[in-house]
Amino acid sequence: MKPQPLPRDFFLAPTERVARALLGTYLVHDTPEGKTVGRIVETEAYLRNDPACHAFRGPTPRNAAMFGPPGHAYVYFIYGMYHCFNVVTQPNGTGEAVLIRALEPVLGWELMENRRLKHRPSRAIAPARLCDGPGKLVIAMAIGRALNHHDLRKSPLTILPADAFQHPGVSAKQIARGPRIGIRQAADLELRFWIDGHPCVSGPRRQATQ
Repeated sequence: MKPQPLPRDFFLAPTERVARALLGTYLVHDTPEGKTVGRIVETEAYLRNDPACHAFRGPTPRNAAMFGPPGHAYVYFIYGMYHCFNVVTQPNGTGEAVLIRALEPVLGWELMENRRLKHRPSRAIAPARLCDGPGKLVIAMAIGRALNHHDLRKSPLTILPADAFQHPGVSAKQIARGPRIGIRQAADLELRFWIDGHPCVSGPRRQATQ
C-alpha cells in the first residue's frame, strides 16, 4: 500500500511537539527532473509569542502563509540569497510554523547534487552535506516561492510518515534540543530539535539537552 502523507491533525499539536515529531519523517518532491526524498533530521519551532517568529507582529503579505491552514508550506526569501521552507502548524490565524533545517538524502541524491552545483559550482558534494542547512535543502529539493501556501498533503510536495521507507523511526532518547541558530532575538530559547549524532545535522551539536 502506498504511504499516505501525514494527516492534517498531525500539524494541530503544539508546535514544539510537531517540531519533534517531524524528525524522521520524509519530505518528498516530485518534479519534471525527477523525484527527491529527504529524511528530516533537524527542525526549529517558531511560536506566535516569540520575537524571532515572523508572525510576532501580525499578518503581512510576506508571512500570510504562516497563519494557515495547518499542514501547508510557508516559503520565504532571506538575506537576498536563498529560500527557507517551513511547515505551518496550529489552527488558522495562529501564526506558528516549523522551519526544516536539515535533511538526510534518501532518494535522488545525484539530482540534489546537480542542483547544488548549478547554484554554486564546486567539487563533488558529500551526501551528508547536500541538505545540511535550510538554504542548502531548498536548492537540493528545488523548493521555491511557487510552493508558498502549498498543501503538503498534495503532490508535488508532501511529507510522509517515518515508516514510509521501512525505517524504525526516531525515539525520544535520540532527540536532542538546544538554542536556534542564526537569530538575535529570543536566541536562548531551546526550540531547535535534531537527531542526536546524525551526520546531516546543520549546526552545533554541543550544549544539547534531551
